[in-house]
Amino acid sequence: MENRLNDEMIEHIGILAKLELSGEERERAKEDMGKMLGYIDKMGELDTSGIEPLSHASGMQNVFREDEATNGDMREDVLRNAPEEKDGMFLVPRTFEG
Repeated sequence: MENRLNDEMIEHIGILAKLELSGEERERAKEDMGKMLGYIDKMGELDTSGIEPLSHASGMQNVFREDEATNGDMREDVLRNAPEEKDGMFLVPRTFEG
């Protein structure tokens, strides 16, 4: 499988990944990537015709709740804490003149 990778490909991958590889690092990357491609090819030999595709390996379902408001309108309760209020809103001092 390593024969599919050549020095130009490794150089191009290094550029895309924004890596500066020394000659030794390039050879090591070529070897490692060759092993990965070999592993992928090995997995391609498996008969998966009776296996149903999965979106998640764990089989978990969506654990998020529905987005529903549960506390309702609490405007009056909140405004009770305001030092001053006007027309159902907090009344605060001006911070700048405009």
